[in-house]
Amino acid sequence: MILYLLRRIVYAIPIALAVGFVCFMLVQIAPGDPINAIVPPDAPADVVEQVRKDYGLDKPLPVQFALWLSKVVVGDLGRSLATGRPVWSDLRTAIANTLTLAFTASSLGFILGCVLGGLAGTFRGTFIDRTAVGVAVAGVSVPHYWLGMVMVVIFSVQLNWLPAMGAGPGGSSDWAWDWDHMKHLVLPAVTLSVIPMGIVTRTVRGIVAEIMNQEFITALRGKGLTRSGVFFHVVKNAAPNALAVMGLQLGYLMGGSILVETVFSWPGTGLLLNSAIFQRDLPVLQGTILVLAMFFVALNLLVDLVQTALDPRIKRA
Repeated sequence: MILYLLRRIVYAIPIALAVGFVCFMLVQIAPGDPINAIVPPDAPADVVEQVRKDYGLDKPLPVQFALWLSKVVVGDLGRSLATGRPVWSDLRTAIANTLTLAFTASSLGFILGCVLGGLAGTFRGTFIDRTAVGVAVAGVSVPHYWLGMVMVVIFSVQLNWLPAMGAGPGGSSDWAWDWDHMKHLVLPAVTLSVIPMGIVTRTVRGIVAEIMNQEFITALRGKGLTRSGVFFHVVKNAAPNALAVMGLQLGYLMGGSILVETVFSWPGTGLLLNSAIFQRDLPVLQGTILVLAMFFVALNLLVDLVQTALDPRIKRA
């Protein structure tokens, strides 16, 4: 297990470097001049050049990348061009809020998806199976930002049950586990959970249906094992694949919640990215994208390790 862990970490290093290079270049080749976010349009040319030199934007791209990477490895993501604050100070709060939202949404989607997928795979071909598959298809087909706006209209505007904006009372960005804050989490979490719920439902249904048709299930039933005992073996065999899918979905929610966070004004990385894009704030863009990409790489590594611990066949391979 230790050798497997070390090997996976070694494999992750070049991936991390490649991701960092791609993040740097994608932001650099985007149209627009980031200096426009700092100086006014009528600023003299010598002022513009001095600001460009102060931020290191006058150097060639390879030099800029080397300087940026040398700072990143020691935890310095630079300063925002728009606010002048360290990127990490804004990013730290945004990551915590996005993690709260993504973890809640993925947990809800995982639980509902496993229940619906398990029922559909066990009772395949029945009304339960068709209903679960229909819910799953609807979940992956409905745009989540549109669903978020519909939920705001229904539950916030018409019924006035739940707040529509912010992470806490008065638009606060600081999270706390109390009802005043948790009720702000309900609508965005439910909206984000729909897509992973549909994907997990379809995945678990296929896995459970395949396992139920295998010979060892027939043998277990022939030996007189109870329904709960058979169910335990089905869950044990389906868990590694279901866990891998859920790990990917959590990574996608971390980086793909920008529209939902914008709809609900949730102060996470999505809203931060949205603001940085419109302000052409290069350090915030690069730092946020890099941290999200590194989180995805680390999450894949963690899922691989948990899969290996759950499934002895991976160890033997």
